[in-house]
Amino acid sequence: MLQNVIGKTSEKVRNTVERGMVKRFAEAIGDPHPVFVDEEAGRDSRYGRNIAPPTFPRVFDYGKIEGLGLPDKGLIHGEQTYHYTRPLLVGEDVFCWSEVESYKEKQGSNGRMGILTICRYGESLDGTGIFVEKQVIILTEAVMKGMGI
Repeated sequence: MLQNVIGKTSEKVRNTVERGMVKRFAEAIGDPHPVFVDEEAGRDSRYGRNIAPPTFPRVFDYGKIEGLGLPDKGLIHGEQTYHYTRPLLVGEDVFCWSEVESYKEKQGSNGRMGILTICRYGESLDGTGIFVEKQVIILTEAVMKGMGI
């Protein structure tokens, strides 16, 4: 029933790779690598400044896709992958948006389930792509009923 949102995108939202947030994120995931958190190590790195951990885009705002309306609870994390053309640099601004790639339903051992694939994109201010995140979200039968699907 979510076929009508396939191909829909959100508006682009400007996000900043903020130093304090990168440090807190690195600590939260247990990876305080110097290239993430130490300014001197960042300056001495091949990037010339600190970079963000690979999964840092989870904290970005990607805008809202009209008509999607997923609930805050009950979703199952199926899969998540990232592809980068270069690292995220601390201090830079990034435009982010999301797009519904696909939706299908299957009958599982615990009932009907929906499989939703969303791609999230990040690009530099000049429009150059930095990363693509693909996530698969599983909607249980109970969640789908709650959504009216």
